[in-house]
Amino acid sequence: MNDVFQIDKRKVRAAFDAAAEDYGRHAVLQQEVRARLLERLDLVRLQPRRVIDLGCGPGESLRPLARRYRKARVAGLDLSPAMTARARTQGRWPRRPWAVCGDMERLPLADGSFDLAVSAAALQWVNDLDRVFAEVRRSLAPGGLWLFATFGPDTLRELRAAFATVDAGATPHVNAFIDMHDVGDALVRAGFADPVMDQETLTVTYPDFRSLLQDLRRIGVRNALAGRARGLFGPRRLQAVEAAYRSAFAQDGRLPATWEVVYGHAWVPDAPPPSGVPGRFIPIRPAE
Repeated sequence: MNDVFQIDKRKVRAAFDAAAEDYGRHAVLQQEVRARLLERLDLVRLQPRRVIDLGCGPGESLRPLARRYRKARVAGLDLSPAMTARARTQGRWPRRPWAVCGDMERLPLADGSFDLAVSAAALQWVNDLDRVFAEVRRSLAPGGLWLFATFGPDTLRELRAAFATVDAGATPHVNAFIDMHDVGDALVRAGFADPVMDQETLTVTYPDFRSLLQDLRRIGVRNALAGRARGLFGPRRLQAVEAAYRSAFAQDGRLPATWEVVYGHAWVPDAPPPSGVPGRFIPIRPAE
C-alpha cells in the first residue's frame, strides 16, 4: 500500500477508545452490516466449538453468535482497549465471552484454535490484508470458516470528491478501501479454499454536512492515514468542502453518503497453511 495510505494504528486505537461509550447508539450502518453478515450463517452447515469476532468493537456480535451456537465458546478481539472492556460485559455470567485486545495483523491466538472467525466492518483499518488473512488462516482449524464484511472503494466517495475539489493534489482526507477482487485474490494467496465474494451499496443521508461529520466521529471514523495533513482544517475550508459536497451530491436537500459493502467467505482446507505464514503460540484466555 502507498505510504500515504498507511493506517496509523495509534490514531485508530485512540479514535475507537473515544467512541466506545456511545458507539452502539450511533453505529446504525455498522449494525445493519453486522446483521446482514450474520444472516449468511443461516446458509452454512457448521457447528463450531470455538468462535471469534475479529474487530469486535463493543461486542454486539457476541451475544447473537452465542445464541446461534449455544455449545460454542465465543470470543472477541479488538484493537481498542475500551472496546474490548465493553465486549467483556456482553451476556450473563458464566456465558460472558472472552475478549482480548490485539491487532488482526498479529493475532495473539494459537494455531488452529477456532472453527469460525467473523469480522464486520473492521478490515478497512489494517495495513496488510495478506498478513491478516494469513493470520486468520493460521488460527482456524481445518474445515474452519472465515466470514467477513468490509468496505470497498466507493465508500464515502462523495466526501472524498468534495475534499479533492477543495484540496486538489493535497494529502488525502479519506481512508483508502480495497477492491472486492483484490480481497478475493488475497484469500487465495493465504491458502483459503472456495472463496466467495459479493458486494452491495448502502446509502445514508444527512440533513447537513456537520451531521455527517459528527456521525462519522461518533463511530470512530476519522482520518487515520499516516500521510494525513498535520495542519488544521479550518472553518472556511470546511465550508468550502460542504459547498462542494452539496453542489455535486445534494438530493432533495439532503446529503448522501455511500458505503460499498464487500462480503466474503472462504474455508480452511484439510492442509497446513502455505509456507511463510507467521506463527505465534499464545493461547487465548478468558478475561479475568
